[in-house]
Amino acid sequence: MIARAYTVAFEGIEARLVEVQCAVAPGLPAFSLVGLPDKAVSEARDRVRAALSSLSIALPSKRITVNLSPADLPKEGSHFDLPIALALLAALDILPRDAVERSLALGELSLDGTLVPVIGALPAAMTAAEEERTLICPEPCGPEAAWVGAAEVIAPTSLAAAIQHVSGQTVLPPADAGEVRAGDSRRDLREVKGQERAKRALEIAAAGRHHLLLL
Repeated sequence: MIARAYTVAFEGIEARLVEVQCAVAPGLPAFSLVGLPDKAVSEARDRVRAALSSLSIALPSKRITVNLSPADLPKEGSHFDLPIALALLAALDILPRDAVERSLALGELSLDGTLVPVIGALPAAMTAAEEERTLICPEPCGPEAAWVGAAEVIAPTSLAAAIQHVSGQTVLPPADAGEVRAGDSRRDLREVKGQERAKRALEIAAAGRHHLLLL
């Protein structure tokens, strides 16, 4: 039986809903990730495996397939880690499937299960409000996402805290809107979604110290 979790993929400043489908079936042990993922998304397999191992959760010797639907929409970024982990835990019957399906999650996982902040919490919260879902995001992203008052925002510090909340063991209070700290003031091309050819031109110009004129 297929378990589902939900997250978003970014097109410019728009956040499009993505369904994370996970199936665990008999067969040669494997962990496949399909649905047009980029390199950062494909590497989620190793981060998820290590994070679950830190919680003493071993993956079964079966074939695990994760599909990011719609499959024709490019998926970029490390924020797919948390929804993939939640969908996998639901497929293993560790988390209730209905509770996972009612939420929209994003967040990067460190190898010890800590949730690392990601960009895009505000548009993700807007999509969660439109879909009438609860947003689950890393704790540093909570104050930003909570400014969308129409969506409930849960901001755990780790995968373990997220599991306890979704399973109902330790329910976390909703995050409060607050000051968004900019942190490093330097700009990063990772903040630009799409525009791959333009970003490539900027990278080549910077690498060769060439002049650049955009029209």
